[in-house]
Formats: sequence, C-alpha cells, structure tokens
Amino acid sequence: MAEDNSTRRKPAEHVNELKGLVVGYAKQETVDPLKTLGRYLGFGIGGALAIGVGTLLCLMALLRGLESLGPMEGDRGAWSLIPYAVTALVAAVVIAVAVMKITKEDKKGSRK
Repeated sequence: MAEDNSTRRKPAEHVNELKGLVVGYAKQETVDPLKTLGRYLGFGIGGALAIGVGTLLCLMALLRGLESLGPMEGDRGAWSLIPYAVTALVAAVVIAVAVMKITKEDKKGSRK
C-alpha cells in the first residue's frame, strides 16, 4: 500500500519523538527511583533518631532510678559511682546487641 503525503512524517518529527522517548525512559529509570529512595531514607533516619532518643531516655531513667536507691543523705564516696557503672554496662550491652544484629543481617543479605 502506498502512503499518501498526509500520513508521512518528516525526519524532524521522528527525531523529536525519539528525544521524548529517551528523556521519558531516563526519567523513569533514574529520577523516580531516587524519589522513592529519598522517602525510605527519610523514614529510616527518622526511625533511627526516635530509637536513639528513646534509648538515651531509658538509660537516663535507669541512672536516676539507681541513684535514688540507697541512702540519700551523707557522702557515699566511691559507692556513688556504681549507678554510673551499671548504666554504662547496660549501654554497652545494648550497643553490643545492636552491632550483633546489624552484622547478622549483613551476613544474611550477602549470601543472596
């Protein structure tokens, strides 16, 4: 079948269409995933901050609770350091558990 002149397109129209397709594809494969990644990153940072602040507040509550135990009057001397040592030990355990979980997840993810 012969095409008439009304349905034929000029080479410039083909170039413009190709340009539009390439730009659309590039946007679909780069910009849109980066927007999604930014949303996940925002939720991750927000969650990490919330967990960090919550853990810090729990450790401070533990410290103040341990300090309130025992005699309130008089000089306790070296015994006054025990609440701080216990709180530091609990904080070290929390950090160790978090590091173990992170490294366990990394090892699990690298096997795939």
